[in-house]
Amino acid sequence: MINFNGTIVSEDANILTQNRAFLYGDAVFETVKIINNKILFLEDHYFRLMSSMRVVRMQIPMNFTMEYLEEQILSLVARNQVLNSSRARITVYRNDGGYYLPQNNSVSFLIHSIALENTLYSIEKKQYEVDLYKDFYITKQLLSSIKTTNKIINITGSIFANENGLDNCLLLNDSKNVVEALQGNIFMLLGSKLVTPPVSEGCLNGVMRKQILSLAKKLGNLEVVEEVISPFDLQKADELFITNVIKGIQPITQYRKKEFSTNVSVELLAKLNEMISTT
Repeated sequence: MINFNGTIVSEDANILTQNRAFLYGDAVFETVKIINNKILFLEDHYFRLMSSMRVVRMQIPMNFTMEYLEEQILSLVARNQVLNSSRARITVYRNDGGYYLPQNNSVSFLIHSIALENTLYSIEKKQYEVDLYKDFYITKQLLSSIKTTNKIINITGSIFANENGLDNCLLLNDSKNVVEALQGNIFMLLGSKLVTPPVSEGCLNGVMRKQILSLAKKLGNLEVVEEVISPFDLQKADELFITNVIKGIQPITQYRKKEFSTNVSVELLAKLNEMISTT
């Protein structure tokens, strides 16, 4: 028997009793965007998921091919009738059993999806204000670069942003350098130099981050580098923007008293939409 919200019920009545993702955050996940029955950047998502599973010592099933996971995601999206534009999340968790030491490394997965309003990427909000979140810090280690279900820093940071009327917060690592935003990677334009922190700083190895780095290099008028960003650099920046697969690019218009332009982020967004429309 277990006590669930003040009621004594059978242990079998609640599937979370032994679920390792719930009990220990023993899970990794990928969030993908689907447009016109096609998963954007499927290969990048697949290989990051496989890499994440290897990092946390999960057993990769023999049938976990890219084609299999694509089929599983798209069959659900079709059933939910959101093939035109949607987001889907696949969470892979280690199976029940054990405490900190699992009884085995086999896995199960869960996929869910919801509709998105727009097919192509767009910039919805003109004013977008951020500040630093300094209550907790990201560590410079490999685990920080993969998507696990341990996102308590992002959760408490989101609450902080909401309580302070902010649209987002920028996270710092244990060296007090800027790493990423709550929901994506951070890019900074300084003159003709576009900077994003290297993965070694503790930022997520973002799928959209990879696309934007590639697109920015093709513009021809930018020096694109992966370098450390300090909080002091933010005050000198010409532009700041956030990237993730669902939103694409989100320009930051204000950090404290500093306001930013959005010219390069708008140009990159157009290039991004052009790329996904032709693939």
